[in-house]
Amino acid sequence: MKLQKKVLMTIKEDGSISIETFNFIGKSCTEETQFLKDMLGHETVRELKPTYFEKEKVVSQRWLPICG
Repeated sequence: MKLQKKVLMTIKEDGSISIETFNFIGKSCTEETQFLKDMLGHETVRELKPTYFEKEKVVSQRWLPICG
């Protein structure tokens, strides 16, 4: 069962913003949050979770022409 991917954006009293992702594997976390970084401006700090360095499991599916 796949866990739901989530993005948590926190705005602190000093105006700084942090973005944290949950249940992403590999670089998909940075790809999915790029639009937020583009809207908010430059990135000052990046902390990567261990799941960033994992490889996403690739599932291959193919339709086979069985009939006709």
